[in-house]
Amino acid sequence: MKICVLPGDGIGPEITAEAVRVLKTLDLKLELEEGLLGGCAVDAAGDPFPEATQKLAKEADAVLLGAVGGPKWDNHPRELRPERGLLRIRKDLGLFANLRPAILYPELANASTLKPEVVAGLDILIVRELTGDIYFGTPRGIEIRHGERVGFNTMIYSESEIRRILKVAFEAARKRGKKVCSIDKMNVLETTQLWRDVANEVARDYPDVELSHMLVDNAAMQLVKNPKQFDVIVTGNMFGDILSDEAAMLTGSIGMLPSASLDEKNKGLYEPSHGSAPDIAGKGIANPLATILSAAMMLRYTFNLEEAARRIEGAVKKVLAAGYRTADIYEPGMKKVGTREMGDAVIAAL
Repeated sequence: MKICVLPGDGIGPEITAEAVRVLKTLDLKLELEEGLLGGCAVDAAGDPFPEATQKLAKEADAVLLGAVGGPKWDNHPRELRPERGLLRIRKDLGLFANLRPAILYPELANASTLKPEVVAGLDILIVRELTGDIYFGTPRGIEIRHGERVGFNTMIYSESEIRRILKVAFEAARKRGKKVCSIDKMNVLETTQLWRDVANEVARDYPDVELSHMLVDNAAMQLVKNPKQFDVIVTGNMFGDILSDEAAMLTGSIGMLPSASLDEKNKGLYEPSHGSAPDIAGKGIANPLATILSAAMMLRYTFNLEEAARRIEGAVKKVLAAGYRTADIYEPGMKKVGTREMGDAVIAAL
């Protein structure tokens, strides 16, 4: 199993190191090779997604990513910013389906800013389309019109793009609570009217799954008001970017949540849902659990190693039950640990 490891920027190298240690503990036949992506790649190669990394990623069965970005590169030309590397690798590998679970572990109920009774038992899967929408649509740019600067982007989706992401959502729902809520803004945007129309068509192939629709502004409100009404949420790239971060914070810490970005054959890029946190980089206090859980998702979705994935997830649950906490999820009476010590605890639980 060939895995391309891209530690990235900020806390990325620290958290990916712990995920790699956990993978090696499982005694699987793994071939791991590191590459550069993001700001570190700009510094070393003058490109956020250099050719060497492109080759490495294409030849690998899966990619394990830390995080990219930071204020150091904010003033670079847009094409040389770390985030462009992330967008390019998603496009290059055809990673159109982003799966982001929002799960609240019982031990962390008090970490959420919402009342425990509102979020207790939360288990949502957000399926976000990742290679279309306003992030990739053309024409785009900034130009002078009538003597002033005008910025413009194009929101665009084809029927086939919508259909394939809807199928991912329905298939996922069949293995969960058999409910899909499709999020759009059809009362304003023609693009998302098409989205809703195609969702209704795809639903006919899944009579065992309940389909509902919700406007994105209402969905943002409902996630805070009554998040447990949702099972699988499916939406476009921009709405999914925003809603998945909102759902993440329902759980108390975005540092706990993994993600998977898959192509049509389940080759995937796996990364934590959080960013590069440059303010704590190098301090050894970052939470590695989201990256470790991302590695578990990799074993499940790309390599079909369900038992190994469950072992990692079970080890994380044991560690939390034993009271181990990094700073982002710490509460009085718990055992405050750093990045390496949390990795040690997961390995010991394994």
